[in-house]
Amino acid sequence: MPPDLPLVMRIGSNPPVDLKKVVFAADQDKIDLSGPSLEARLVFAARLSGGVTLKKVFTIRRDSYLLDMEIVVEGSQALATSISLFNMPFSEATRYIFSGPSYVANDKLEELKLGDPGEIKAYTGPLDWVGYGDNYFTTTIIPAIASGPYDLQVRKLNEAGLTHILLTSLQPHPHPAEAGLEIFRAGLYFGPKEIDRLKAVGHNLAKAINFGWFDIIAKPVLTLLKIFYKYTHNYGWSIILVTILIKVAFFPLAQKGARSMKTMQKLQPKLKKLKEKYGDDKAKMQQEMMQLYRTYKVNPMSGCLPMFLQIPVFFALYKVLLQAIELRHAPFMLWINDLSAPDRLMIPGVDIPYIGGIPVLTLLMGVSMYFQQKLSPSSLDPTQAKMMQFLPVIFTFMFINFPSGLVLYWLLNNLFSIAQQVYVNKFTD
Repeated sequence: MPPDLPLVMRIGSNPPVDLKKVVFAADQDKIDLSGPSLEARLVFAARLSGGVTLKKVFTIRRDSYLLDMEIVVEGSQALATSISLFNMPFSEATRYIFSGPSYVANDKLEELKLGDPGEIKAYTGPLDWVGYGDNYFTTTIIPAIASGPYDLQVRKLNEAGLTHILLTSLQPHPHPAEAGLEIFRAGLYFGPKEIDRLKAVGHNLAKAINFGWFDIIAKPVLTLLKIFYKYTHNYGWSIILVTILIKVAFFPLAQKGARSMKTMQKLQPKLKKLKEKYGDDKAKMQQEMMQLYRTYKVNPMSGCLPMFLQIPVFFALYKVLLQAIELRHAPFMLWINDLSAPDRLMIPGVDIPYIGGIPVLTLLMGVSMYFQQKLSPSSLDPTQAKMMQFLPVIFTFMFINFPSGLVLYWLLNNLFSIAQQVYVNKFTD
C-alpha cells in the first residue's frame, strides 16, 4: 500500500510543494474532547522557502465524523491548492451496489466507473463534494465554497482498485478574517453513510446514499423504518410495522383483485365452452370473452395488479436493507442477529454445503407461498397450473442469500395475503 494513503496536500505549481515532505509544528501536544468542550482546533505551521508561512488548521468535533480543514498561505499570492485522496476498496463489492468514486456538481450525483488501470475521469466547474464510497461508508472532501471553480481528476491506479482523486482549487479565496491571506477551506467527512448525519452536514452530501431507480420509494421506506425504530428499538419490528402499513395501503386493490380471481375461477366453464365453440375463430372468441368479462364486471388482469405494484416496493426495501447502515448488524430476535445478512440458524455439527446453517425464515417463506398459491383461485389451464406449483421452490432458492429482513417482509406479506384470501373465500360469493 503506497505511503500516500489517505490524504495528500500540495500548493503552488511548477513544481507544486508536496506538503507530506514538509515538517510541521503543532500548536499543542494533544486535544481533549472528554470534558465540556464540544470541539477543538489543532494548528500545524511550517516555514517554506521565500518567506512563505503555511498553516493547516483542523477543527475536530466530539461525536462527529466531520473535520473542518483550512490551508492558509502567508507571504504569497494566488497559490493553487490541491488535495489528493487515495482509496482502496473498503470491502468486497456488493452485487448491484455501486462502490467507487463519485461527486455532486450542479445538484447532480455522478458515479464514476473506472475500467482498466490508468483510466481517468475529469471534470471542471463548481463542486459540492467528491469522495469514495461503498454501500456503508464514504471518505469525502467538501469544499466550503462550492462555486469554485475546481479541477477534478479521478484515476484508477492498479488492478487492486487503488483510486486517486485529485482536486485542485482554481481560484484562491481570501481569508474571511485576515486581509492579505489566501486560504482554502474544506470539510472532510470520513464516516458512515447514515442519512441523518449526511443531511446535517449539508452540501448535498445526503446524495451519497443513492438507491438508483428506486430512490423515490426507498428513501421514504428508510424514513418510515427509522420513525418506527424510535418506538420499537428493533428494526425487525420496524420492518413488520412497515409491512403492515404497506399491506393496509394496498388492501382495497388486493381485495378487489382477490374477488376478481375468484370470479374468474367461476367463469372457467363458460370460457371453456367459448373456446370449444369459437376455437377456430380467434377474433370472435376474443370478442365473446370480453363481453363475458363485461357482463360479470371482472378484469382478468386485476388479480395480478397488486403483485406488480408491490414489486417496486420489494426492490426498494431490498436496496435499503443492502445499503442502509442503520440496518447493518441490526438484530431482530432468536437466531436472526443481522437483518442485512442472509437468514441462517447455526446448529453445532450441522453444516449444509454452500450455505452453512439452516435458512429457517426462507423455508417458512417458501411454505407460506405454497399455501398462498393453494388458496388463491386460478384461471390457468392444467399445464400452466402444474408449472406454477414450482414457483414456491424457485422463490425459496432465490431468497436463500437475500437479507433476512427482506425475507421477513415477504413472509409477513404472504401471511397477510393468506388471511385475506381465506376471508374472501369464506365470505364472498
